[in-house]
Amino acid sequence: MSLRSEPSVNTSALQKIAADMSNLIENLDTRELHFEGEEMDSDVSPSDLKIQEVYIPFSAIYKTQGFKEPNIQTYLSGYPIKAQVLAVERFTSTSRDGSINLYTIELTHGEFKWQVKRKFKHFQEFHRELLTYKAFIRIPLPTRRHTFRRQNVKEEPREMPSLPRSSENTIREEQSIGKRKQLEDYLTKLLKMPMYRNYHATTEFLAISQLSFIHDLGPKGIEGMIMKRSGGHRIPGLNCCGHRRACYRWSKRTLILKCNSYRHARWWAGAIEEFIQKHGTNFLKDHRFGSYAAIQENTLAKWYVNSKGYFEDVANAMEEAEEEIFITDWWLSPEIFLKRPVVEGNRWRLDCILKRKAQQGVRIFIMLYKEVELALGINSEYSKKTLMRLHPNIKVMRHPDHVSSSVYLWAHHEKLVIIDQSVAFVGGIDLAYGRWDDNEHRLTDVGSVKRVTTGPSLASLVAETSESMESLSFKDKNKFTKKLPIRKSVDDMDSKLKGIGKSRKLYKFSFYRQLQRHHLQSADSISSTESTSSYCNHCRSRQHLIHGLKPHLKLFRSSNDSEQGLARPNADTGSIRSLHTGVGELHGETRFWHGKDYCNFVFKDWVQLDKPFADFIDRYTTPRMPWHDIASVVHGKAARDVARHFIQRWNFTKIMKSKYRSLSYPFLLPKSQTTAHELKYQVPGSVRANVQLLRSAADWSAGIKYYEESIHTAYVYVIQNSKHFIYIENQFFISCSDDKVVFNKIGDAIAQRILKAHRENQRYRVYVVIPLLPGFEGDISTGGGNALQAIMHFNYRTMCRGENSILGQLKAELGNQWINYVSFCGLRTHAALEGNLVTELIYVHSKLLIADDNTVIIGSANINDRSMLGKRDSEMAVIVQDTETVPSVMDGEEYQAGRFAQGLRLQCFRVVLGYLSDSSEDIQDPVSDKFFKEVWVSTAARNATIYDKVFRCLPNDEVHNLIQLRDFITKPILAKEDPIRAEEELKKIRGFLVQFPLYFLSEENLLPSVGTKEAIVPMEVWT
Repeated sequence: MSLRSEPSVNTSALQKIAADMSNLIENLDTRELHFEGEEMDSDVSPSDLKIQEVYIPFSAIYKTQGFKEPNIQTYLSGYPIKAQVLAVERFTSTSRDGSINLYTIELTHGEFKWQVKRKFKHFQEFHRELLTYKAFIRIPLPTRRHTFRRQNVKEEPREMPSLPRSSENTIREEQSIGKRKQLEDYLTKLLKMPMYRNYHATTEFLAISQLSFIHDLGPKGIEGMIMKRSGGHRIPGLNCCGHRRACYRWSKRTLILKCNSYRHARWWAGAIEEFIQKHGTNFLKDHRFGSYAAIQENTLAKWYVNSKGYFEDVANAMEEAEEEIFITDWWLSPEIFLKRPVVEGNRWRLDCILKRKAQQGVRIFIMLYKEVELALGINSEYSKKTLMRLHPNIKVMRHPDHVSSSVYLWAHHEKLVIIDQSVAFVGGIDLAYGRWDDNEHRLTDVGSVKRVTTGPSLASLVAETSESMESLSFKDKNKFTKKLPIRKSVDDMDSKLKGIGKSRKLYKFSFYRQLQRHHLQSADSISSTESTSSYCNHCRSRQHLIHGLKPHLKLFRSSNDSEQGLARPNADTGSIRSLHTGVGELHGETRFWHGKDYCNFVFKDWVQLDKPFADFIDRYTTPRMPWHDIASVVHGKAARDVARHFIQRWNFTKIMKSKYRSLSYPFLLPKSQTTAHELKYQVPGSVRANVQLLRSAADWSAGIKYYEESIHTAYVYVIQNSKHFIYIENQFFISCSDDKVVFNKIGDAIAQRILKAHRENQRYRVYVVIPLLPGFEGDISTGGGNALQAIMHFNYRTMCRGENSILGQLKAELGNQWINYVSFCGLRTHAALEGNLVTELIYVHSKLLIADDNTVIIGSANINDRSMLGKRDSEMAVIVQDTETVPSVMDGEEYQAGRFAQGLRLQCFRVVLGYLSDSSEDIQDPVSDKFFKEVWVSTAARNATIYDKVFRCLPNDEVHNLIQLRDFITKPILAKEDPIRAEEELKKIRGFLVQFPLYFLSEENLLPSVGTKEAIVPMEVWT
């Protein structure tokens, strides 16, 4: 009974009695206790066990407690522990005990089987401790801890089995078998009693812990208690503890185990070696390309062209997460929508997804690149604070610390999303602004909002809106007397989202204003769930979104429907094209890119990222820059390899940065490869192939002793061993080693492979698609900024300028015949914006290599030294080699193409050539003259010519220097002079492919001029 219920009891006397009892228990000689003949638990029948397998969830690793705490979940529910003494090893001891028996005990618990070695004295010590515990638990000590322990013993202390007492010195050989049986029976009976089975002395005797039987941690290995020396009192340089005892510190990547005997040390060493050879051989081998990961056969994989499908699958996979979500990005924007158009409010907004999963108990770990703020404006601090405020289950790290690590030039550049260490998304797409796009690569996104700039059009809008509102008949006008809550507009929100121009004077004519006049609740494009953003509060509003309403609004519901809508003002569950207002359903169209997501970073770089829904460029005058990208997803063992890289980085960062050493940032554990095939979720549309993970990693980025450049090695190998063609999409194209400024060998491998094909008189094609301009802010009409020009210099140096360039090496032997082997292209599109024809390049952000329709490399690594050399930026990629084939054609002959590689290549070709809805041209054979010359090269040349004629685009082959550039931009543009004729010309455009202008500013030195801040930066930054 609780002491609180009896206030009259003399507590001081009880405390004195408790102290006396504690002393009594401590001095109790349990060897004099004899408990025999009492009732034992009966054996558990196999039919009583649960038929289905019972697992301890992997999330239990985050809920471990002190090993002496009561009610710890250590064992599998419903499974007995079986003990068998396998062998008795007899040896002579130097102690006075003489000969000693060492028993090898095999224990089985569910799917787990392990061995421990114990001497008979260990059994005796264990038995005495249990007897002490039994006596102790019967005494009602008035302490909270002991009371809690007594309350959690659900059975009356029962008698323990007796332990054999015969001396080992006198035991005979024929008695050994009998004693083994007695010890087996002793353990078997004891482990049936929950009171003793759950006691910490039992788990220590059995060498088990709270992590022993977690299914996803794999088979159980050897375990044991360790003696840990307390820190904080060590004299630097002096590592000693105790008289004549040496202690060893943790050396880098080395754990020193001290055993109490040579025999004990041999047993531990043998057990570790046996376990490694049985379960860990892949971690001890050198793998292909020098990668940390082995080739994983029969792995499910899927590719993505552009981020629409990628974002959707990432969102769906996150929704299926049960235990963990790992994310690492160069840049992460919490407020982006992963599914568009927005038809379910904020359900699929990234921060809302993460918060929802965290509330469900999923642990979320995010690593962000900590930028040099003077050089980059991605504001990772805002992203971290926003995410950390969502829920305690979300942990965010930023790395590196530039001052303490002396890492100023290099970045964490990989883009990974890992779900339960079983599904891993790998590619070049950050979960950030500007990335979402689809195969249409739209330039404009003003929805159906009409910009009102003149009196007549404004008057017509007011008349039309008023007429629509006044013509409504309500059966009960009193229904509007109660004012419904109306969301106030946000100051930083672009007013054009409300359907009007910039002037606040026009606000009274806005359709949203008309809704507010009649006290109708409207939805807003900036609504949010309980986000840290100042723009949103899910508790206040669960309204669905509508981002633009047509002036010619159409009412189609009956009055009955209208009344039902009024009775349930928040009942809208669906269309982004509709909004329940109580007066019928109003049709409108959505915007795909909200606030900062509508961008053109060559025109203007991002600013004020802490105001996510405020536009920073005028979407009525400036087209957005479309984004072309590639990504992939892998499952099973390959996903485990991706997770292992993330965990290695996380744990390294936790050790290196003092702010992350607290218990609130846990160390992460990798799941075992033995359970990788048990997929709880599978991304639809995946195919089976052989997969290997590649990376660029070094001491600063992952804490490894020797840097890894397996992506670079794989690129060179695949190019050198390709037989028919290679297709490259990349954000940069900086290669062709001179061993002075540029060191990666990819460009040289391309040139040498073409020369080999020429010498052997073989058809061989190289397709290269890169951005027409680097992704740096700068006005190209004046030559661009210094950073933009520096990247242009190294891109041109790789392609065509100088003897080290690809064309320089080819022309030395082929002359002008190089044109039959290699094609350099970019992507461009056009649209009408507010009645004006506009064009913009499509920014190629992909990091893709396809070879021979059977091998693919997808990742985050650009073709430059930063990404490829391993010691610089950290990167992650995956190489996929097909095992499933489909009939195809290569160089006019029948060919078995890989399902994964060919499917990806055909989709890329359809997108850039404009054949998504038209299969009039055969694009199966990428090597034939008909396709290469009459389709690919011809389409690129025709499109480039038309764009130059209509828009006089930059970059342009007519402009060789800055003087010509000034003259070029002063000449009239057909799109402005004769829009009708320009539209007719643009109808001839097919797809997005255009020839890359190889001679643009060819007479200029594009390296940063002396005295500029870009010239001060080390050259490695640009390469």
